[in-house]
Amino acid sequence: MQSFSSMTEQELWQNALVQIELGISQASFRTWFRNTGISRREGGEVFIAVPSKIVKEWLREKHHKLILKALRSTDETVRSVDYIVQRVPSKTPQKQTSARAAATIPMQEMYIDKRDNLNPRYTFDTFIVGPFNQLAHAATQAIMENPGLSYNPLFIYGKTGRGKTHLIQAVGNHFKKTHQNKKVFYVTSERFRNDLVESIRSGRIDSIKTQYRQYDVLIMDDIQFLADAQKTQEELFHLFNALYDNNKQIVFSSDTHPSLLPGFEDRLKGRFSAGMTAEITEVDFESRLAIIRTKMASLNFSLEDSVVDFIAEHMPGNIREIEGVLNAIICKTQLDGRTITEQDVRSIIKNSVRPQKNTSVEQVVKKVSQYYEIEAQTIYDKTRKKEVVKPRQMVMYILREEYGVSYPSIGEKLGGRDHTTVIHSCEKIKEQLKRDSVLEQELDQLRTILNS
Repeated sequence: MQSFSSMTEQELWQNALVQIELGISQASFRTWFRNTGISRREGGEVFIAVPSKIVKEWLREKHHKLILKALRSTDETVRSVDYIVQRVPSKTPQKQTSARAAATIPMQEMYIDKRDNLNPRYTFDTFIVGPFNQLAHAATQAIMENPGLSYNPLFIYGKTGRGKTHLIQAVGNHFKKTHQNKKVFYVTSERFRNDLVESIRSGRIDSIKTQYRQYDVLIMDDIQFLADAQKTQEELFHLFNALYDNNKQIVFSSDTHPSLLPGFEDRLKGRFSAGMTAEITEVDFESRLAIIRTKMASLNFSLEDSVVDFIAEHMPGNIREIEGVLNAIICKTQLDGRTITEQDVRSIIKNSVRPQKNTSVEQVVKKVSQYYEIEAQTIYDKTRKKEVVKPRQMVMYILREEYGVSYPSIGEKLGGRDHTTVIHSCEKIKEQLKRDSVLEQELDQLRTILNS
C-alpha cells in the first residue's frame, strides 16, 4: 500500500473512485461523483470538494461510509472525511456552455435503428435506480445473466411516465451490445397489431409469423392496448408459446398488473404472469433529485441548488413531466438570456404539469368544448361532425393521460361508447402530437386552462 505522504491527492481520489464505482450503480456514480475531488488533506482528515450543496448533503448522507472505506483501503492513515462546496480544477476543463448549446443533443444519439426499433439513448448508464424501480431493475439484470431461463417472461408494469420504456429498451440495447449474435426486437403493441392487420390484408400472415418468431429477445411495450383485440391476442398467444418453448426471452410492459388487464383472455393473463412481474411505483423525492441532476448533466446545464430542490419537491412522480419542465426551463433561459429564478420555475410547473386529480369529467368536457367553441353536449352525442370529433378525442386523451381514467370509464361517461373507440382516439391523438406542433400547443393551453 502506498503511503499517505507519498501519494498525491489526485492519485488517492482516483484509486478510491475505482472502488466506489464498484459499490453503486453506474447512474448514481455518474450523477453524484462527477466533478468531485480532494481539496486538501490535514493530517488524517480528507476534505472532498463537491460542486454543490445538494451533492455535499447527498454524499454525506448516502455514501459517506463507502467513501471513507474506499479511502482507507487505499491509504490506512485516513481517519475522517468532510465535504466542502468548491470547484474542482480539471486537466480538460469543460467549456462554458450557453443555453442554446445545452439544449443541443448530438443527432446520432437520436437515431432509432429500424432493424430493431431500439432508441440508443435508452441505456442502463442513463437509467436512475431508486426505491421506486429497484425490483424491476434487478429483474432486468437477472434476465441478462440467463436470457430465456430466468424470469421469462419479464412483465414490468406501472403508471405512465415512470420509465418503463427506458428500462425495457435498455434491456434490448444491452443484448444488442453484448450478444451480437442474438436478434433483438422492440415493438409497441399498436405496431404489432398493425403488422398483423396489414399482413392479413395482403395475404402475408405466414411471413409475419416467421418474422416475429425469429427473435431471440422480443420486447413488447404497452400491452394493455391490445384489450379486446381477439385476433391479435390469438396470434400473440401462439407467438408467446413458440418463443417460450425455445427459451427465447420475452419482455412486456403495461400500465396494469397482468391479472387486472381488462379485455384479455385468461390464458394470456396466465402466461404474462408465468415469469417475473415487477411494478415501478411512484418516484420518490431523492430519485427525482437524481433524475433532475442526471438530465442536467446530459445537457451540460446547471441550476441553483434551491431551484433543483424546488422542482423535485413540487413535481409529481412522473419522469416525463420532470424532463418536460427541465426542457421548458432551458428554452426560457435561452430566450430570456438570464438565470432562471424560483418564481420562473413555479410558473413553468403550473403551466406544464397535469391538472389536479379532483377535476370531474364534466369539467373537462366543459372547458375543452369552450376552448374549441362548441356546445358541451355535442361531446356526448353520437355525431361524427368534424368540428366535434377532434375536441371529443382531446377530451378522451386528456382524461386518460392526464387523469388516468380507465378506457371503459371514459367510454361510459362520454355517451356509452365502447372502450376500443376510446383506445383508438387516444392513440390517434398520441400519434398526431408527435408531428403536429399546433396540436401540441393546443394541449399545453388546455392543460393551463384545466390547471387554473
